[in-house]
Amino acid sequence: MCCIAVKQFLYFTVRGCARHSRPVSAQYLIVKMKQHLKDILLFVYLSFGYAWYLDRLKDLGFSIAGTIYTILFFLVTLAIFCTSYIRSTKLRYSLATLFLFSAVFSDSYQRITANLLTYDSFITLLNSTAFAEEAIEQYFVPIAQSMVPGLILFTGLLLKPGRFHRIHGLFFVTTPFIIIGLLTTALFLRGGNGAKGLPTVLTPIVYSNLAFYEFLNNEIGSRKHVTLPQSTKVSTKDIILIIDESISASYLDINSHDGAFTNLNEKQAFINIFNYGVAASITNCSYGTNLTLRYGGTRDRYQSINSTMPSIWEYAKQADYRTIYIDSQRAFGQLHNGMTEIEVGNIDKFIQFDDTPVLYRDIEAANSLVNYINNKSQEFIIVNKIGAHFPVHDKFPDQFAFYEPMLPRGNFVGISDTGSREGFSGSSTDWVLYRNSYKNTILWNVGHFFSKIIEAADLNKATIIYTADHGQDLHKRGNPGLSTHCNPDPVADEGAVPLVIIEGKKNKTLNWQKYLQSNKNNSSHYNIFSTILTLMSYDETRVKLIYGNSLHNETNDEYTFNTRFNARLGKKSVWKKLQ
Repeated sequence: MCCIAVKQFLYFTVRGCARHSRPVSAQYLIVKMKQHLKDILLFVYLSFGYAWYLDRLKDLGFSIAGTIYTILFFLVTLAIFCTSYIRSTKLRYSLATLFLFSAVFSDSYQRITANLLTYDSFITLLNSTAFAEEAIEQYFVPIAQSMVPGLILFTGLLLKPGRFHRIHGLFFVTTPFIIIGLLTTALFLRGGNGAKGLPTVLTPIVYSNLAFYEFLNNEIGSRKHVTLPQSTKVSTKDIILIIDESISASYLDINSHDGAFTNLNEKQAFINIFNYGVAASITNCSYGTNLTLRYGGTRDRYQSINSTMPSIWEYAKQADYRTIYIDSQRAFGQLHNGMTEIEVGNIDKFIQFDDTPVLYRDIEAANSLVNYINNKSQEFIIVNKIGAHFPVHDKFPDQFAFYEPMLPRGNFVGISDTGSREGFSGSSTDWVLYRNSYKNTILWNVGHFFSKIIEAADLNKATIIYTADHGQDLHKRGNPGLSTHCNPDPVADEGAVPLVIIEGKKNKTLNWQKYLQSNKNNSSHYNIFSTILTLMSYDETRVKLIYGNSLHNETNDEYTFNTRFNARLGKKSVWKKLQ
């Protein structure tokens, strides 16, 4: 329909010129532009996403996929223009309002995250609707900016359409609905994928259709309460799970001779450190890993377990542990990684560092953790760290700038994590700088973090399990691309994480040493939940039946991570082996 609009505009302009037999005046052009203002506004709206369209075409190139993308792009554009030509005012206004909200929703997400809205992300946002008010307050500026193209689209759709004598009005009414149905079907067949790079006005509408289908076919059921029995009491006052952010196991000195200093590779007078080497993460993206670490999903049943079984907080409270969550990544009560208000209700102390600069949040988390370890209460604690998520330019102080040359500093101060790669070209030179900044970040957020704990915490009644949510692809294999994790076809580095247990030498809990050698470089995140429950004195045999092997036994782990965690709409999980 855009072609028809352009053709009409040129035809009437030329005919007008011929009729008056004189040069086209500015006033005449203004009149004609007013007549076609609707089409001009719709073109302007579409132009806002030109960079995304070009990037997508560049990625796909001259291929079958590129041809399919072009067809889908045309269909979405056709749906927009057909909607604007619907003569029924009520129907056109209704669809215009729906399209406005859809367009602003998509554009706001892209401005806030610097990423295109995927179906997985859409589902995550649906699960976080309880915090919509806080999100609007926090991201008011990008949402307001998104209203500009949204209102241009809205105005273009609202304006009264001209007449098309050769096209029946039913065509304009039915075409948008048919295209939405076709796009929904196409994305369903691809497990929710396929909307990347398309004009985003229809994307949330199509995603809503898919989500509604999943809701109607949801057979997972309601969440259960704790029923596991407890057995012999394990003697440990505190159990701590430290989940670092984006720490690749091979960049730590405990796993590589040229790794960054961590304070975990040194012999300590009063503590034992059991290093399980390079472990497989749950997935190569933060959301799935953190969610599963808190709910205990297994490889074959992670979706049902994460949806129906008790959280680790409920198990801890049932075992008489005070529950504490220390979150360095977010502030002002913001929740992430699938955490809900219901889950927060089982956390006795929820800690974030609202007024602490990003640079010092992990160190502040270490100080807070030391205080809890040294008190007299029995506590289960999860620490969610800042770690080394992109950007790593400014995540360490100047005195920790040991590895050089490094990325330019000063442009990302105060940013915990972002999808923006502004100023980072992804060249081989940039990756050298990135890796050095990354190792400097480890020196600070891992090495200095643990120095605080080792120096000040009494670990004789505490057991610490340390890992990271996923690794990173730092492009040492020469593969192209800018992203470091969350890739649908990742290198093994994205799923390679550290796994360490730290205890005071007087803390006699479980015989970690017995299977340490067989479990080293042969374990995964899937062994952590059952390990924690065993430390909480739940019956180990019953725990194993539901959650699998713990690190206290031979893991016999598959040593794989899930590259399609959100396997939806009939799609299966995809597993990648580390070795």
